[in-house]
Amino acid sequence: METIRIEDRWYVLATSSRTDDRTRVLKNGETFAVFDRFGDIQPIGTGEQGLYHQGTRFLSQLELRLNGQRPMLLGSSVKQDNTLLTVDVTTPDLYVSEQLEVLKGTVHAFRAALLSESACHQRLRIASYGNQAIALRVTLLFAADYADIFEVRGVRRARRGEDLSPTHTEERMVLAYRGLDGITRSTEIACSPAPTLLAADRLEYTLQLQPRETVELNVTIAFDPNVRTPRAPSPHAPFATVLASAEKAVREGRARGCTVETSNAQFNDLLQRASADLVMLTAGNPEVGYPYAGVPWYSTPFGRDGILTALEYLWVDPSMAKGVLSYLAATQAREESPEQDAEPGKILHETRKGELATLGEIPFGRYYGTVDGTPLFVVLAGAYFRRTGDLEFLRGLWPNVERALAWIEKYGDIDGDGFVEYQRKSNKGLAQQGWKDSEDSVFHQDGSAAEGPIALAEVQGYVYKAKLRAADLAHALGHTARAVTLRSEALQLRTQFDRAFWCDDLGCFALALDGSKRPCRVRTSNSGQVLWSGIAHPAHAERAAKTLLEPASFSGWGVRTVAKGEARYNPMSYHNGSIWPHDNALIAMGLARCGFKDKTQRILGALFDASMFMDLHRLPELFCGFARRPNEGPTLYPVACSPQAWASASVFYLLQACLGLSFRPTPNPDRARLSFDHPRLPDFLNRVEIRRLRVGNGTIDIDLQRHARDVGVNVLNKEGDIEVSVTL
Repeated sequence: METIRIEDRWYVLATSSRTDDRTRVLKNGETFAVFDRFGDIQPIGTGEQGLYHQGTRFLSQLELRLNGQRPMLLGSSVKQDNTLLTVDVTTPDLYVSEQLEVLKGTVHAFRAALLSESACHQRLRIASYGNQAIALRVTLLFAADYADIFEVRGVRRARRGEDLSPTHTEERMVLAYRGLDGITRSTEIACSPAPTLLAADRLEYTLQLQPRETVELNVTIAFDPNVRTPRAPSPHAPFATVLASAEKAVREGRARGCTVETSNAQFNDLLQRASADLVMLTAGNPEVGYPYAGVPWYSTPFGRDGILTALEYLWVDPSMAKGVLSYLAATQAREESPEQDAEPGKILHETRKGELATLGEIPFGRYYGTVDGTPLFVVLAGAYFRRTGDLEFLRGLWPNVERALAWIEKYGDIDGDGFVEYQRKSNKGLAQQGWKDSEDSVFHQDGSAAEGPIALAEVQGYVYKAKLRAADLAHALGHTARAVTLRSEALQLRTQFDRAFWCDDLGCFALALDGSKRPCRVRTSNSGQVLWSGIAHPAHAERAAKTLLEPASFSGWGVRTVAKGEARYNPMSYHNGSIWPHDNALIAMGLARCGFKDKTQRILGALFDASMFMDLHRLPELFCGFARRPNEGPTLYPVACSPQAWASASVFYLLQACLGLSFRPTPNPDRARLSFDHPRLPDFLNRVEIRRLRVGNGTIDIDLQRHARDVGVNVLNKEGDIEVSVTL
């Protein structure tokens, strides 16, 4: 894969596929790892395999060899809770001077890896099943290139820092690099027991294995931005102790949300992997409660991604939304900074650590080039209040909400026409600043690029929804006049939007308005997010819903970002014909709120079917938009992040959309309301059981049973004053 820079444009292009070999991903805090199925890290081309910390690859090679040869793979997986990578390998036929010394399958090697506190802990257990003694050399080859994540993606630099001479003791090796930013980054490789050989590029154990003997080797790889020499000897934390601590952290993370179990075992696997991924993407982050966007390319806070992930997961675990709102409020822009595309009140797009960000070689150290993060911040604030009734938290957040609304009015509406537009100010920043931020994602019917400022259809819907949610907050806080004004502005925007964006001949909303106010008359998934926001006129919503489920848009695996037949349609592109689970989840919720539950169920069913073909039952960031073919799975996108936070959360939002599940605070703070609006379940789910669902100050357990025409809702247990209503 490669990132190239052309006329200040940023791309992530695939020049080598990562779909040929399934990768294995671990993450904890600011550290993540991408291994191949052998548990190796291979220095192949510009591949993404490696051990990374704070946006830098601290280890670019880690390969196991037995008597100099790569072992034979028996199997590998990541535990369902994402704590541990396990790999089973065995010896191939091993020769010495053309003499067969070890028959294949004689020695078994069990390899386990986990991440904890800026370190990768590896256990290697070697067992002989032979009937005679075996001489075995166990070698780990290693290297550290200290590539910034953007260098891994292909950014070319005029010059780099310097590799420092390795330092070592009998059992520890330190590789180090002094960057142009003046920071020395180091990788310490510590072994227990001490190896037979420890060099700058390898460690090696020479073993004499007796029949049925098992030997255990431990290697800890620690990352530090500042240490250059081996640390003082200290006892190794036993691998089992580190693993137990990691498993405990996962259990605590899972306990913050409710549990969901269904009658379908495979759907349960999807739910459990998705929940584990969200815990993994959040656990250990210095931004407490904030899910990093995805591995490998986006393992950092992204504003839009964090907001939408928290919205999708809000009914399961509202603490994530609180963490996202808190961090984004703390980093909300306070002043104008063109090089960061920042203006007062604007919400963060992304933040990066690493050498390139520190030096300003990329603009993303703290970058605000997103048009939708700010209204979505307000939407999440309102949704969090509806979910929890936590007025005290929202009271403290209200000044940030007001600053976001002020940004919408003063900076968001560039030309004063009532719509929110974007046009970058940083010459290094993103040209397209909606969620479809590829350079070629906004275009006219003939395929020509739309010139800015660009007013995206779904962004107007976000603003509409933001003003309604802000009105709810203002009313709850006693700002009655402000609430009235916000509702009036929302209704005025709705009327204006309908006139400017509806394309009757296409049966959908225009993708955007360009700088000359010409509509981009293209059938896209953006119309589905318009339905989600509620800004669409009911008559137009019905037409748009039908268009979204026509074969040109609906591939059978989901709704395409761009419909087949449009000028720039390409099912293998990032944003012009691919399928994104989070986009489909928002579309499904939009269809549900318009009363089209049958279409909502189709989307849930399509994505569930797609997940059956995905490694580890994990929905990736996106996949290709080719039409569904009998007895075949979907086509993977070569450099998609997996896991990706908003893709993981999408399955919960899809289920919520089918159930019509919602929350509303009541005038009595000790009483809460839980509602099911025309609940439906697809035919592959006969039952859904939700336990420990927090509602207000209480919890509730609910069993939902699918019937021929509706869904039965049964309360199994309830603690606290919770009102449950069902509309059939």
